[in-house]
Amino acid sequence: MMERDWLFGVALLNLQDLKYLVAVAEHRHFGRAAEACNVSQPTLSSQIRKLEDGLGVKLLERTNKRVDLTPVGSQILEHARQALAQAREMETVARAARDPLVGPLRLGVIPTLAPYLMPLILQPLREAYPGLTIELWEDQTRALIEGVRGHRLDAVLLATAETAPEITEIQLFREPLLAALPPKHRLARAKAVEEAALASELMVLSEGHCLANQALAACGSKSAGPRNALQSSMQAATLETLVNLVAAGYGATLIPALAVDSFRRREIAIRPLKGDSARTVRLVSRPGYSRPQALRAIEKIIRQAVKPALSPLPVRHS
Repeated sequence: MMERDWLFGVALLNLQDLKYLVAVAEHRHFGRAAEACNVSQPTLSSQIRKLEDGLGVKLLERTNKRVDLTPVGSQILEHARQALAQAREMETVARAARDPLVGPLRLGVIPTLAPYLMPLILQPLREAYPGLTIELWEDQTRALIEGVRGHRLDAVLLATAETAPEITEIQLFREPLLAALPPKHRLARAKAVEEAALASELMVLSEGHCLANQALAACGSKSAGPRNALQSSMQAATLETLVNLVAAGYGATLIPALAVDSFRRREIAIRPLKGDSARTVRLVSRPGYSRPQALRAIEKIIRQAVKPALSPLPVRHS
């Protein structure tokens, strides 16, 4: 019994073995997991078996084509992820005590913001805080929030409000939405476009993108309600695709102001909205995050970077 207890303690304290288990669970393949961990496949397989021996249970079911978790393996996987998250947090706390503006910061950004905001802030961040390294993760809002809650991300940039008690947010800036129209559209020369006038021809991103709900709401549609025939037939995953469809004359869409400059060479007309529709971009993190100075640094750089991009707004004809 004493030998079993000793093995159990060693297995749990070996964080590297837990990393191997998590990698195998994510890739469902020993070869790809080993590559992700920068070790040989025999080394990874051997350490996983040692972990199983130490725990006294089988964690994985191995076949020629696939690796699956056993029921107890799925339970232990969650504990492994929590242990790794806590270890990273301890490392972050220690690093923050030395210098909160040095080291990696894992930042998540929604897809309708990342391509347009990040080029504006990355170089100023490097110049102002050379020791701060941004590790960027682009994903939809729900996944990013779960990343913050699970300590896989330190902070995220979102365009929707989050009210959960384990989440804190800083409102950074208000980003207007603009109408993107085919060049020969009936409203292409209007000084401003009434949002409701676009409801029947509005194309939006596929479900899961907050910009889709914001565009539907701006044009008088309920975001949770059924989409019209055009919206149901056009399931675009990127803003780039939507704008290409607009240029081809399939319909209209709404784009955030920071994205306008990226589409200036497209055959589209970009017009302001009469209703002054906009989204609020927020920096979201955990209330007890150990490096608030790093978050304030990012906040400062973002506020400075977006001022010239948002005022005056670059509105143009095709």
